[in-house]
Amino acid sequence: MTSDSPWRGDACSLVDEFRAGRRTPLEETAAVLAAIERDPFNCFSHVDPERALAAAAQADVSLPFGGVPFGVKELDQVEGWPDTSASVPFADHIATETSENGRRIRDLGGAVMVGLTTASEFGGVNVTRTVLNGVTRNPWGPDRTPGGSSGGSAAAVAGGLVTLGTAGDGGGSIRIPAGFTNLVGLKGTFGRIPRSPGARYGNLTVNYGCVSRSVRDTARWFDVANGHDPRDPLSLPRVEGWEAGLGTLGDTLRGLRVAVVANWGGAMVSPAMWEHLEHVSESVIDDCGFVRVDDIDTTLPRMGAAWSISGMISIRSRLGDMWPDCAADLTPEISAGLHMTDGRYGVEARERIEQRRVDLNEAMARIFDAADGVDLVLCAANPDVAFAAEGPLPGVFGGVEAGPGNNGLLTFPANLHGNPAISVPAGFVEGLPVGLQVVGRHFSEPLLLEVAHRMERSMPWPLVAPAA
Repeated sequence: MTSDSPWRGDACSLVDEFRAGRRTPLEETAAVLAAIERDPFNCFSHVDPERALAAAAQADVSLPFGGVPFGVKELDQVEGWPDTSASVPFADHIATETSENGRRIRDLGGAVMVGLTTASEFGGVNVTRTVLNGVTRNPWGPDRTPGGSSGGSAAAVAGGLVTLGTAGDGGGSIRIPAGFTNLVGLKGTFGRIPRSPGARYGNLTVNYGCVSRSVRDTARWFDVANGHDPRDPLSLPRVEGWEAGLGTLGDTLRGLRVAVVANWGGAMVSPAMWEHLEHVSESVIDDCGFVRVDDIDTTLPRMGAAWSISGMISIRSRLGDMWPDCAADLTPEISAGLHMTDGRYGVEARERIEQRRVDLNEAMARIFDAADGVDLVLCAANPDVAFAAEGPLPGVFGGVEAGPGNNGLLTFPANLHGNPAISVPAGFVEGLPVGLQVVGRHFSEPLLLEVAHRMERSMPWPLVAPAA
């Protein structure tokens, strides 16, 4: 590996190279910027070479991510950079503040912001294809999507451009792209990483984090970024030792009760994918010493429509008087969703949404009950391998109508209940990556990372796609 091409290992090993003097942050940043110029996957919507090179020249490599270039998801804010929400009506908006997730990685972690990675419009669709930025492609198959909404970050990391990218997950937008692109994607317990400044709660499902090439990269990210911020009063107190704890919880894992669920959240998973993931799940159970539980009811109430309606309310509010005149400038799914939900949110709709959420909370609490339930659920991160980069969202398996929301049914429950879930690379089907999703109780991220760490050691995965 030469210094004129971006690092193809993980971010932690890149920091080691910096500290050993075998590579410099300035060399790495220059290589990253050159690779972005040649990028065939359309990962970045904005790049700031001058700012990135200046930061790299002054990088402190003693910091956790000192000198590591990283991408910032387009839906996050960086002061002075475009703040578009990946939407044409906001194309001229400039951020006046920096999101706390990225700020901590930059200021406390020492990493170098190089630009904004593409996202789906308002984070509302599981495909990264917008009117503003065009189509973003999956490095594992350029005709396929990297998913959404953190698709640009996932494509950039899997495609060998940067080792890390910020990501957010309001309905699966960390785990879905991670699963499609062979990356690690952890959605923490709700509030684990602050949503400040200007935290808006909406339907109380959005979480911040990253997509990465290794478990230790994700653990180190949470080491740096987690912790309470008074501007986000629902954010959680700081927890130490995420990376240091890896490999130390083997005895804790042994004997945990797990459910292996093919249709988690009511999703329809392709038979070929589930056959593969069930085999992987059995290997994980054996390696970790889990006890498989098959007689527990894992049925959950359907929440997709309620989640969509409550999300569209937020989008409609942001567009204000620009709607409906801006409809032609929006992605088809967002425009259709706004039309479909227009006028549907009132007193009765709110009560139905609240009752559905109560029902889901009760069901999840029963499934994860400490006395009679399970400690972990193993399921798919996506219902199938990545679909076409241009869309449409998939809706049919074997002639059976699954519905466009099927791609998020596997990930919605953890968002709505607020508990942590991780997508871990679990091999390939038809030559494309698949992710195993591990869902745990609230505050159980160390256990999820330990399971992922065990998987990483027993079945190591390629860190970048061959196309990179």
